[in-house]
Amino acid sequence: MSFTKQKYRLRVKTELEALIPVLKWFEQLTENYSPKEIVWQCKLALAEGFTNTVRYAHDHFPPETPIDLELTLFSNIIEIRLWNFGEPFDLYKKLAELQNSSVDPLEKEGDRGLLFMNALMDELHYIRQADQRNCLMMRKNLSE
Repeated sequence: MSFTKQKYRLRVKTELEALIPVLKWFEQLTENYSPKEIVWQCKLALAEGFTNTVRYAHDHFPPETPIDLELTLFSNIIEIRLWNFGEPFDLYKKLAELQNSSVDPLEKEGDRGLLFMNALMDELHYIRQADQRNCLMMRKNLSE
């Protein structure tokens, strides 16, 4: 069973420039976690999830629209959550379409981030919340 060490929250504006403080926040909070390769995978998935939120989920919203992030550090798991105000999105359907497509998704401009997040993380969920926000939840086990 996982033991919760700490839960951390951050709120940033909807702008790509906010990725720098988001990644610094993540780095500071995970600096004592290992293996470093797994922490790096989580950081990459966080960057993809955040930029997707700005570019797609919040593409019609003003920069003042908040993006809420939560990082929960368990003894053996890193869990990342991002909340957005975008339209509902069926992550599983989109991933199935990409994986079953005759076109190599890596040759397409969009959608690669979803494949990267799915490959890097042990769990990937996109859940519509009662408050009409969406929550992208990503989990990674620290044991290799």
